[in-house]
Amino acid sequence: MVRTKQNEEMPASNGGILNVLAVGTAVKGSVVTASDFRLDGRIEGDITCKGKIVIGPKGSIKGNIRSENAEILGEVEGCVRIREKLVFKSTAVVKGDVFIQTLEIEPGARFNGTCTMSGKNPLDSDEVPGNEAVPVNTVAPPPAR
Repeated sequence: MVRTKQNEEMPASNGGILNVLAVGTAVKGSVVTASDFRLDGRIEGDITCKGKIVIGPKGSIKGNIRSENAEILGEVEGCVRIREKLVFKSTAVVKGDVFIQTLEIEPGARFNGTCTMSGKNPLDSDEVPGNEAVPVNTVAPPPAR
């Protein structure tokens, strides 16, 4: 059996610290991290990650994601903006729009939304194509007599 110290830091792929939100843990609010992040619990709020984010098979987020890279095995409901590569594993369920440079989707993954791939950095803009202002409470003119 391998044991690790409780306060031992786990190295991340980018040389920083790996942050983990474990199964059974729920957070309401935004999460901001300067290093890699693994979500196996639930978050209602946005995640901003300067490294790679992994949404585990039991992980879920109801909110927006901004990250350098991402791998999704669980559930996401919200806008996903990834600077480099986004991977939907076969167990992924994603509802929302994605803005990315590179997208990889394994067979079995479910994705409902729009995908925008462009030369622009998806993290630099908050503009969402297709969300132009739509008039509310408009009334059709009366028929001509």
